[in-house]
Amino acid sequence: MITVRVPAKVNVQLGVGGLRGDGFHDLANVFFAVALGDEVTARHGAGVTLTCAGPDAALVPLDDTNLAARAARLLAAHHGIEPNAALHIDKAVPVAGGMAGGSADGAAALVACDALWGLATPLPELLAIAAELGSDVPFALLGGVALGRGRGELLEPLEVAGTFHWVFAVADGGLSTPAVFRECDRLRERAGTGSSERDVPTPDADPALLAALAGGDPVALAAALGNDLQAAALSLRPALADCLAAGLAAGALGALVSGSGPTCAFLVKDALEAASVAAALTASGTCRTALPTHGPVPGARVITSADGESGRAD
Repeated sequence: MITVRVPAKVNVQLGVGGLRGDGFHDLANVFFAVALGDEVTARHGAGVTLTCAGPDAALVPLDDTNLAARAARLLAAHHGIEPNAALHIDKAVPVAGGMAGGSADGAAALVACDALWGLATPLPELLAIAAELGSDVPFALLGGVALGRGRGELLEPLEVAGTFHWVFAVADGGLSTPAVFRECDRLRERAGTGSSERDVPTPDADPALLAALAGGDPVALAAALGNDLQAAALSLRPALADCLAAGLAAGALGALVSGSGPTCAFLVKDALEAASVAAALTASGTCRTALPTHGPVPGARVITSADGESGRAD
């Protein structure tokens, strides 16, 4: 039995370029891994099976559309072996919440099955398999803080100092990432700027944001937070504006929609403030629940192996 802990992410910057001919957008995506995360356990089994437990477990598909199941099959195919693993997900990351929970589970399954099957796959090969699974999966393997280019899968680790504290306000229901990107394109067309890669400049990381991360400065980071998908998420789910306002009124330094939403992320000054803002958000009625956490933290890693030894870092 192998259990892997994998972090959720927040995009402290999500710069979105124009629509490419292949249907994707070039991104400048600054990923930040937080301690809120899922655990995936792999045991020997016949074929690939999948179970799930947790607050949103009923929303998690248990067939081959699940990235954890797909990861197991891709890894086995890469090594020319039969995909035999019983996978179980302990789900804490909101489903379809803009925090890459499904991608995280895919990364965790890669690490868990690699250890279960004794494969010792080199990291570059795991990252290539992860990129086949989805744009956010490679970052879930690495964790920390990184700039993602291309579709987000081309990663450059970034310098970061200290610990930053966050609160995540979880909404009822999810938002479809493709739908949010389509709405972003629609809003750009309506504004007259155009939405194609010919119309929209290729995004790049904000130097002020990079300096704030490197300096461990939460006030400066709060001022530099940005998400080009936020207007689209708010267009599809206008009530998110009330949640953002409630968190700022409660004392958060900065706020933004996480990724494609609908989870809202609030940067706060310390752990005490995180607890206070989370309580205020929960009481406000603008979200289903609010979860304090911190980061950055490592990517997917084994915390329990068959001998029962634990490598938990958080």
